[in-house]
Amino acid sequence: MDDIILTLVTFFPILGLALVLLLPRERTDAIRWTALITSVITFVVSIVMLAQYDPTDPELQMVIRGTWIRIADWDIEYHMGVDGLSILLVLLTTFLTPISILSTWTAVEERVKEFMVFFLLLEVGMVGVFVAMDLFLFYIFWEFTLIPMYFLIGIWGGPRRMYAAIKFFLYTMAGSILMLLAILWLGLRGGTFSIPDLIAQGNIPADIQVWLFLAFAAAFAIKVPMWPLHSWLPDAHVEAPTAGSVILAGVLLKMGTYGFLRFNIPLFPEASVKLAPWMALLAVIGIIYGAAISYAQRDVKKLVAYSSVSHLGFVMLGLFALNEQGIQGAILQMINHGLSTGALFLLVGMIYERRHTREMDDFGGLWKVMPVYGAITLIVTLSSMGLPGLNGFVGEFTILLGSFGSDSINSPWFAGFAASGVILTAIYMLYMFQKLFLGPLDKEENKLVKDLNIREVITLVPIVLFIFWIGLYPKPFFSLIAPSVEKIVAVLQTAVMVVR
Repeated sequence: MDDIILTLVTFFPILGLALVLLLPRERTDAIRWTALITSVITFVVSIVMLAQYDPTDPELQMVIRGTWIRIADWDIEYHMGVDGLSILLVLLTTFLTPISILSTWTAVEERVKEFMVFFLLLEVGMVGVFVAMDLFLFYIFWEFTLIPMYFLIGIWGGPRRMYAAIKFFLYTMAGSILMLLAILWLGLRGGTFSIPDLIAQGNIPADIQVWLFLAFAAAFAIKVPMWPLHSWLPDAHVEAPTAGSVILAGVLLKMGTYGFLRFNIPLFPEASVKLAPWMALLAVIGIIYGAAISYAQRDVKKLVAYSSVSHLGFVMLGLFALNEQGIQGAILQMINHGLSTGALFLLVGMIYERRHTREMDDFGGLWKVMPVYGAITLIVTLSSMGLPGLNGFVGEFTILLGSFGSDSINSPWFAGFAASGVILTAIYMLYMFQKLFLGPLDKEENKLVKDLNIREVITLVPIVLFIFWIGLYPKPFFSLIAPSVEKIVAVLQTAVMVVR
């Protein structure tokens, strides 16, 4: 079972997809339930994967490997595995997918069959990115995710959906071309596309490492997105349907930060050490810029979209602290952001269904008529702010701790300026909450708004439970991460000695 578990987690949604295709288009309820049950079973299979995972082992586990394509002397392999760097991201993907599908019950009423097909295809691509251990296989999954997301935005998005979909596609594709060239160079030189084998070879000259680092970074920085490559993100988020925004923020953006962690840092350790201060600088600019421009927004969905630039700046700062605290905090913060921001997009979608507006000035006093909605929004808002006792605090504190004492960044000022982002986040998040829920209920349209129904509560409660769990008892999550991070840091310590 161990050697096929990742194949099941990755490709099981295709079975549900096939069943959806067989159902008549007009049977929308059956299509929804088939997609939901498929995604729930996929999540259960990922829990089985977690139960079989040994958290004390830093090496790849549940590995399946065999020749897939042979071209001349090249073996492109079906090589998959999971370790502490990826297991939580796989679980995040399989967890958010059924939640996102459940959120579409009344939000998506046209072409339901096609929507569910693309959504299940997207899950296959996202999980594949996190478990692929062959560069060529990884690239296929990476590019594959563009197709269903393009259609999800382009068909079921807002008024400017085609503009947003094309912009998303072109930005991501442009960076990926440079990554493909670097992948081909590595495969030609090393005689393999296997990521563990290429890391083990470890004989790439330092000056070449820098160019390869930048080629991979072009793809990953756009996906994160890092400042100043972020301009596609607000358009994609604002125009995407609610479920698309949840998956885009919760999982797709993490493909970029994961790429830096899985490829740039272990494959090019000397370049990572050399470029760490510059990456930290871009991260800190993103933290402050994202927070400042979030405050300027009056569309709630656009505010949440820009907040991702700020929050993922923290993740990048932690990664390029290049020490255990920073990297562990960054991985956990990827999960935290996926939960908190995913929940925020769900909440925005729920109020949009009722009022068909996202302008903050159109609201006010909602707590009086929507106390359940207000209470859950308050919890998620405080989580996004990094309030102690909730998940966001644990990740941000660990990142700041790692970056403050980082030998690679070599300046406490980065942590100092990043800490100001926490304050700015509190300002714009509390401002948003005040505009929506506090003050007089003086608009007639708001007086008629109904509170959350049972389905919507069921959609949000699992995320809220994880927000409290990680905030109050993060040890199990750090235990999964720590051994694999220690392995990477050991390689980086050697690189630091070489660079210096």
